[in-house]
Amino acid sequence: MFRHILATSAALAALTSPALANEELRALAQEYFDPIPLSPPTLENNILSSDRIDLGHMLFFDPRMSRSGIFSCQSCHNVGIGGVDGLETSIGHGWQHGPRNSPTVFNAVFNIAQFWDGRAEDLAAQATGPVQAGVEMNNTPQRVLDTLNSMPGYVDAFASAFPGEEDPVTFENFALAIEAFEATLITPNSPFDQFLMGANTLNEQELRGLDSFVNAGCASCHAGVNMGGEAYFPFGLVERPGADVLPEGDRGRFAVTETVVDDYVFRASPLRNIDLTAPYFHSGVVWELEEAVAIMATSQLGTELSDSEITDITAFLRTLTGEIPEVDHPILPTRTSETPLPDPM
Repeated sequence: MFRHILATSAALAALTSPALANEELRALAQEYFDPIPLSPPTLENNILSSDRIDLGHMLFFDPRMSRSGIFSCQSCHNVGIGGVDGLETSIGHGWQHGPRNSPTVFNAVFNIAQFWDGRAEDLAAQATGPVQAGVEMNNTPQRVLDTLNSMPGYVDAFASAFPGEEDPVTFENFALAIEAFEATLITPNSPFDQFLMGANTLNEQELRGLDSFVNAGCASCHAGVNMGGEAYFPFGLVERPGADVLPEGDRGRFAVTETVVDDYVFRASPLRNIDLTAPYFHSGVVWELEEAVAIMATSQLGTELSDSEITDITAFLRTLTGEIPEVDHPILPTRTSETPLPDPM
């Protein structure tokens, strides 16, 4: 009898132990989230060959892909500061301010679509947009091709990246090469990824934050491998934020679909490396992560989180920072007398 009581007490203690609670929370988290893989995913319409990635690496950093010769993909998606530019809205041709905050390029390959409104179906489609946008790089496909064909280094690189093609220097291949490079910009092995895979890498506060994140409803929009980026939701699902956070002139996905139900609808922002990518939201007006959490709770969930809950959730979100890839600045092909001159006007 005495032994039975001791055994029962031990069993009850195990049921309430922190280790068991952690395992239950881990199992719950695994229902919503997946760790970032250690290698890039296979692309449906592209090949991640080393030659193609290397070419995309050069194109990503080359400001000569812009009309002014000043702006490159790296300008708005700086791989040294979280894959963003750290500005409220990006600055482009003629020092114009763009209408939206620049999303991170890190882990963008896992998103259902690109841009805040999802108007590009993949990274290749996204790569063609800023090059032609007047407020960004203000170039044309033909001028890009003239620039590339004027430099033997690029002609040879395209031939290696797209073997067997009669004319490999095309605007489509330009986009595919950039996509191939950007697909490698993933950040695995964050403390949260390690937790998902079985390691006890989160402290008590971070575990409380994870529990609050799931149970408050944040995971209903921010789930999957990228903790978001999988679906579209109205900004202000319960309570629309003020015009400073949600500018009235930017109606989100409505501009793409022209469907009333998409008015002020945006792709749920991925939360990976969120601690590195301030300012927040498509308007880029919120600089503190704690404030962003509070706004989302009110606007999307219709709840007022306590200060301690906000602090805990923010601590959890900081565990989403993974291993940032070290990307060097490539040596770019040398211009020739045939290379179009910079046109900053």
